[in-house]
Formats: sequence, C-alpha cells, structure tokens
Amino acid sequence: MIERCFRPIGYIYTDFPCKFGIPRQSGLVDELKGKIIFEPEFRQVQAFRGLEEFSHIWVLWGFSESKRERWAATVTPPRLGGRKRMGVFATRAPYRPNNIGLSCVRLEKIEITQEYGPVVNVAGIDMVSGTPVYDIKPYIVYTDCHPDAAQGYVSGTIKHRLSVVFPGELLSVLPEKKRDAAVKVLEQDPRPAYDTDETRLYGVEFAGYDVRFRVAGNILTVYEVEKLTQRESGL
Repeated sequence: MIERCFRPIGYIYTDFPCKFGIPRQSGLVDELKGKIIFEPEFRQVQAFRGLEEFSHIWVLWGFSESKRERWAATVTPPRLGGRKRMGVFATRAPYRPNNIGLSCVRLEKIEITQEYGPVVNVAGIDMVSGTPVYDIKPYIVYTDCHPDAAQGYVSGTIKHRLSVVFPGELLSVLPEKKRDAAVKVLEQDPRPAYDTDETRLYGVEFAGYDVRFRVAGNILTVYEVEKLTQRESGL
C-alpha cells in the first residue's frame, strides 16, 4: 500500500498565539473567530462553489505544536483531573499516532479577496493561529447530528463553568469586539483540572493582549491586562 503524505491546503489565523486558554473543543465559544487562508494552488473560486449554502463545516487540521516522536496508548484528560488515564482513542488529546484535529465550526462567510482569493471566515474555533488546515467539508445534519449519542466519561464535565470577575477598567483595555469572547474563554477555565493553586497568577494571550487572573473556588478574577508587542502576540 502506498501512503500519501498530507500537505496543508491552507492555514487558519485566530486570536490565540499559543495553546493556553484555547477552549478544549470547537463550538464552545461562538465569539471566537478565525480566517482560513489557502495556499495558492487551492485559491480557485470554483472549489468553494456551494459551500456558502452550509451553516457549519468540518475542519481537519494538524496539532502543529504537539509533536512527539512516540505516541502513548493512554493519556490523562485535563477534565478528569490529569490523574485518570484513558485510551488515546477514547479522547481528543493532541498527542496521537497522527497529529490530526477535527473541529466543527460555524461558517460565517466566504470572502473573495484580491490578495488571497477565497478566504473562509469561521466562528467557534479551537486552534492556535497559524495551524495547518488539511481539508474542509460541509457539516450535514442528517448524518452528522446524533442527539441521543452516549457521551461516556465526559458527560459529567460538560457544564463546568467559572464565574468571571472582569473589572470594567481592565475589560475596557481590550478592543470592544473582543470583550465578550475574552470573558467566555475565561469561563471555560483554561487551567489544567489538577491545578488548584489559588495564589498563582495565570496568563492567557488573546487578541494581542496578556490577560492575567487568579481562581479561587469557582470564581475567576482578572487582575491585569497588558498589550503584547506584535512579536509577542504572534500576529
């Protein structure tokens, strides 16, 4: 059998220059936006004909920052406290035999630009900026939606949310169109589940800013917001 090596058809650009703070699944924060810019070979308008009729798409992408020489048969999902092991194929962990990610995102629009050709704008992302994209496919409700599906060990972690205290003078530092997304990212609790140090000051790099916070119990309080340099922000 001849194995075919995948190559990116494009890259997605988001407000996250690094992994910490990104929602653990796509669709959790609809306000998180991304743009898929395609490689020159795939900038043919006709390749996207009909895609605008769909509200959601599947994006197949690569865990570009999670490369390991060897894979492990079991992993420790963060939502299980980082101590309980599950089989890698029973999780969506980034450390896999093949570093392939799969996300269902909302299709906002397809822009036809002079510089990049078709640019696909999506919402509900869970990827680092610059993540390679290997394919996109339409989400089809009658085959892809299974409301009665069993959810295994994750069923007890779905409603985990933090109450966020984001002082107005700090929230106003962020661009207005990014504020709702920032709050909802923090509600998801970016920390590993096993990390309960209430004195630690964490930082999420988002939209060109470093948002620093502490968590006590179920309450996350933001203490600092600092603008990053262009190099630091990854933009």
